Amino acid sequence: MAETLYLWRNARIAACDDSMARLAPGALLTRGARIEWVGTEGDLPRELTPEESYDLRGAWVTPGLIDCHTHLVFAGTRAAEYAERLRGRSYAEIARAGGGILSTMRAVRGASEQQLFDQSLPRLEAMLAEGVTTVEIKSGYGLTLEDEAKMLRVARSLAHALPVTITTTLLAAHAVPPEYAGRPDAYVAEVATRWLPRLHADGLLDSVDIFCEKIGFSVEHAAKLFDAAARLGLPVKMHAEQLSNLGGSLLAARRGALSCDHLEHATEVEAQALAASGTVAVLLPVAFFCLAEERKPPVAALRNAGAAIAIATDCNPGSAPGSSLLLAMSMATRLFGLTCEEALAAVTRHAARALGMQADRGTLAPGKAADFVVWDIGDLEELGYWSGFNPCRSVIKAGRRVS
Repeated sequence: MAETLYLWRNARIAACDDSMARLAPGALLTRGARIEWVGTEGDLPRELTPEESYDLRGAWVTPGLIDCHTHLVFAGTRAAEYAERLRGRSYAEIARAGGGILSTMRAVRGASEQQLFDQSLPRLEAMLAEGVTTVEIKSGYGLTLEDEAKMLRVARSLAHALPVTITTTLLAAHAVPPEYAGRPDAYVAEVATRWLPRLHADGLLDSVDIFCEKIGFSVEHAAKLFDAAARLGLPVKMHAEQLSNLGGSLLAARRGALSCDHLEHATEVEAQALAASGTVAVLLPVAFFCLAEERKPPVAALRNAGAAIAIATDCNPGSAPGSSLLLAMSMATRLFGLTCEEALAAVTRHAARALGMQADRGTLAPGKAADFVVWDIGDLEELGYWSGFNPCRSVIKAGRRVS
């Protein structure tokens, strides 16, 4: 049976392609879950006759937003640690005392799969309500094979519960668990040689990540994990240069990583390496804000080098307790100096690249997924302007209105 051809007309369209062109009055034709045509309304192909038409009444339309870095599946909160940081303790001090990631690890290990799902679902619902149609979810709070698998299964289940595309990332190299205290080499070897092949065989992984930091893992650990991922054909990502500069992003660039994320302590050298390799620089302004950091990522150097810049929520219970990608966009413009146009590209086109999904989403173009958002805004710049207000009118996912 032929799929229905729908016309979405009388819109102002930001296709978010390389030119960041704006089409007005614009129109889209969708057939099933794919975009058939996009352009100005006066150029609609006469040979394509839609069966149904929707008048968007001059609203702005963008691709579905993409949150390319989250830790959305977790249990409990770390509000008490947030209060400690307000009193002057640093994130690193709390982590070294057994808090931080290990605190959430204990909560995740104690939670059932259903409890994890029930706690995580409202966060994903909040993202969808703001026009987010694709989300990356990392593991990294279980730190045993069984508990990492539990987190990844919940992430897969969330993709069936809501009309959101979810990609999963193994972040077992997030912290050294108590069972391996003082033995990070042995832990990384276990993850690389046993956990990674098992979880991949079970269909739970789309990519692999590592927290390369003094309170995390070394560049040498990252190289071993990346080697193991390469043997399985899995792409890699890295938490890099957040609290110090260990040279992680240079390794990631050499290995063709999809992204390096945080980057507060990166320099012009790292910016040029990322640009040359095509590795996306993912900025996480909510974590920067909540940790009261002072050193900003080198946005000017990244911009001058021609690096792709993405923005994500980093949704997690410790350093970024928030699920609003719109707020992250606003923070990125005010705190990091991105333009509104850069911020929009950062949650669409560049965010898709950070997940290796640029062939299928991130821009509005024929053949791509029919994921787009209708916004009740007067100017496109409002998407990097509002804080605490959601101007999303409706969300279309795979050609269907879902919100």
